[in-house]
Amino acid sequence: MMNSREKVIDTTLELEDKVLLIQQGNESLRNEILSEYQPFVKKVTSKVCNQYIDESMDEYSVGLCALNEAIDQYNPHQGSKFLSFSNMVIRRRVIDYIRREQRQKRLFFFVQEDDNEQRMEESYLEQQVALDHYRQHLQIENRVSEINEFRELLKEYNITFDVLSKQCPKHIDARENAKEIARIIVENEEFSNYLQEKKQLPIKALLTKVSCSRKTIERNRKYIIAVALIYLGKFTALQSYIE
Repeated sequence: MMNSREKVIDTTLELEDKVLLIQQGNESLRNEILSEYQPFVKKVTSKVCNQYIDESMDEYSVGLCALNEAIDQYNPHQGSKFLSFSNMVIRRRVIDYIRREQRQKRLFFFVQEDDNEQRMEESYLEQQVALDHYRQHLQIENRVSEINEFRELLKEYNITFDVLSKQCPKHIDARENAKEIARIIVENEEFSNYLQEKKQLPIKALLTKVSCSRKTIERNRKYIIAVALIYLGKFTALQSYIE
């Protein structure tokens, strides 16, 4: 979902414009791009490795993290398109990974006994780098997985990400009010059961618990439903974006 720094996204925006919005704080848009451009990551990584790379391979994880890095580092004033820039970053990171793996193998087989202390230090540092990289990959994977699952759940309520981004309340006060209504639904078993069974908001009952009008609830209906479903579905990676 969108935090106070995020804006309604025009789906006609160029990719470069979307990247700049991400750099300004739009994390939900970051997740959409990471999900949408997974085939691009596979293609670039496979070309570097001269073999097919799928999601289960470490090289793919390196490539996906590199795409995330490229989003943060991209500067349109340098004259290149984002995909060209990210292609370069992915290639460099994958090549660095391959070289590091080869170096580890050489150290294992050929290092001399009197270099044990240095070898242990290098091995420890490389393990820490690999562990940090693995954790970052798991975080990205979790985000992508939750986005895909959340997208499918929203379909049951006839809501799409495109529509949701357009109908998100533009003003901070309106968004906070909508979030409060969503929290009331989540904390009330009768309301949450009604939402999940009927696929609709219990508007009549809600009006006894909130101070806003029916018109306000109906105007922000899809946003309220989406926020409530994030909590009800325990989409923990997405909760931080609405808090």
